[in-house]
Amino acid sequence: MKPATAARRLAQVQQPVIPVMGELIRQHPGTLSLGQGMVSWAPPEQVHKAIAVALGQASAPLDRYGPVAGDPALRDALSHWLQEQHNLDLEGSELVITAGSNMAFNALMQVLCDPGDEVILPVPYYFNHEMAIRLAGATPIPVAAGVVPDPEQLVAAITPRTRAIVTISPNNPSGAVIPRDRLEAINRLAAERGLLHISDEAYALFSHGGPAVWSPGSSRGSGAHTITLGSLSKSHGMAGWRIGWAVVPRTLMAALAKVQDTILIHPPQINQIAALGALAAGADWCRTQIAELAARRQQVFTALHQVNAPWQLLARPDGAFYALLQLASQLSSDAAMERLIREHGVALVSGSSFGLEGCCLRLSYGMLDADPLAEALRRLVGGLEQLAAD
Repeated sequence: MKPATAARRLAQVQQPVIPVMGELIRQHPGTLSLGQGMVSWAPPEQVHKAIAVALGQASAPLDRYGPVAGDPALRDALSHWLQEQHNLDLEGSELVITAGSNMAFNALMQVLCDPGDEVILPVPYYFNHEMAIRLAGATPIPVAAGVVPDPEQLVAAITPRTRAIVTISPNNPSGAVIPRDRLEAINRLAAERGLLHISDEAYALFSHGGPAVWSPGSSRGSGAHTITLGSLSKSHGMAGWRIGWAVVPRTLMAALAKVQDTILIHPPQINQIAALGALAAGADWCRTQIAELAARRQQVFTALHQVNAPWQLLARPDGAFYALLQLASQLSSDAAMERLIREHGVALVSGSSFGLEGCCLRLSYGMLDADPLAEALRRLVGGLEQLAAD
């Protein structure tokens, strides 16, 4: 009997880097992780209170199917949040709740792409975006348009098969905040060329005093060609709850509902109740947690700012909680990631997973408190110096 084999298209999908890194960490106990993109704080107490109330109500619909697009109460609360916090123009758009914004992007690729269609990804891109495009049978088009993308270079990548352009601001993996004028230019480009602009805004509240974070979906009339993705995973410390959303042109909603119904049916009821509790805590709760990242961010700057260091930051990390390093080394990014874990007990994510050439690594400072972060940075600096010298 022939062994079971996966579809051929799966061979084109990169191996998820986070599990690879996680297995290396497991093999080397004591490794300090500057890898996975999570925050250290727990959700606001309103989350657990909302769940306790729901569990105590015999009539709570926790055991029943719900609306495909999400519970109306959560959609209303989230619409208010998006208008209040990000000034989104929701006229002409629909809001759908998903199991994290990764699922939203994956579902959108199923909706938008026929085999052979193309989606433009400015480099560095988010690896799950590239993977989702390939899973849909489409072709990701990486464009080295600069860490803060140059719209003119994106124009040159457009073909008759192009369906969308993706931006991420604040950016994962670089932490860069794309200035408003660049995003406006990309948004206009999408409208003029009949494309969609997919704006991933999972880190929209994570601003550290540089350029203001701006949402393309806030432009009047943008709803016809702009898709906004978001999540509670980072801002509310709820990565494990898998609550995200997509604001999409109304014309796409029927097709998106088909995909959602096939994969998820509807967002889990208990998770949506948790999300309502999280939103009730208010944006000030989030900003208080995010403000505590300032000291950790400064620790990173201080540790990495060394005269004649064989590394450089590829962008100023004014948002999110990442820094993107390029090392003067002939090593591949994958080899550098592995050696840092095996030989120096510190984990960063390989830059190759983000489409970067050369020896690049993503650093995440969201999880460690001051003392373990200081030790992780000490190990990192020593490790980078050794790798560059070899």
